Amino acid sequence: MSRTLRIATFNLENLDDTTADPPFEQRCAVLRPQLRRLDADVLCLQEVNAQRPVKGRPRTLRGLETLLKDTPYEGFHLSGGAGRDGFADKHNLVIASRWPVRSHRLIRHDLVPPPLVRMVTATPASAGPEPVSWDRPVLQAEIELPGGRTLHVFNLHLRAPLAAPVPGQKKGALSWHSVAGWGEGFFIASVKRAGQALETRLAVERLFDADPQALVVVAGDYNAEGRETPVRLIRGDPDDTGNGHLAMRALVPLERSVPEDRRFSVLHGGQAVMLDHLLVSRGLLAWFRGAEIHNEALGDEVLAHATTARSPESYHAPVVATFAFPDDLVSGRITP
Repeated sequence: MSRTLRIATFNLENLDDTTADPPFEQRCAVLRPQLRRLDADVLCLQEVNAQRPVKGRPRTLRGLETLLKDTPYEGFHLSGGAGRDGFADKHNLVIASRWPVRSHRLIRHDLVPPPLVRMVTATPASAGPEPVSWDRPVLQAEIELPGGRTLHVFNLHLRAPLAAPVPGQKKGALSWHSVAGWGEGFFIASVKRAGQALETRLAVERLFDADPQALVVVAGDYNAEGRETPVRLIRGDPDDTGNGHLAMRALVPLERSVPEDRRFSVLHGGQAVMLDHLLVSRGLLAWFRGAEIHNEALGDEVLAHATTARSPESYHAPVVATFAFPDDLVSGRITP
């Protein structure tokens, strides 16, 4: 006998019940069938906006809770906020879990301090090095599976490869005064994205230090394909470390089990790219049975923004993986 576990990741793209265009009801009508199809036990969501129902009080996930109402996820444990203010106004990371969440935390410069960079194209000129901070944290949670075993879940949304602002160099929202200024902004963005990935890998390393067989999944919108720096940093593949003895610490991208012609989560200007990933530890890989990328109805984000007014859909395809745990493992009587 075995018990099935399904883990999914989905970038909802600015989920918010306060926007009128498109109406939130239309967004729910499009997103709910996608969520039902995932049939997930653990759901990692990105770009969830939070609402402040009463001035001066913490923000809530009212919009997300409305979306999940009358679905199998209603009543799931929701985690993601931290500190006195709870959730941010925009782009929160949220984990919805069928099972109790023992603990969760947001990781942002806890393991990697902000690197210092002195901008060379800034106007006026920089007086000295300035810290480069990540735009978003990484959400780490410990989920208690039936039988008491722990599933370690990381939910992340890495910075997009768009140039970061440089003082005096921006001409408009998406235009620059000089190629040099744009180039430095692109470099700063790359530092931010790689830094987020490095901090995630260091957090994973701590888990492996404590338990080499830890059940770990790093899910989310990486804004990078499989051979780009952020994914390689988090994977820690022996091809990169050059040390086969570290193979047990490598994370495995589950999209490799999907046929290559179906292996994409975003359409960008006619190109099919895989930006949303589920990377798992060898301990969790032992029980992996298959992955799906629900991209059949996916629109092209570049063409859509140019031709379609305020679509209610997300331009990211959800990704879901199925695991089958023997009852002996779930009860904690054997080790993978």
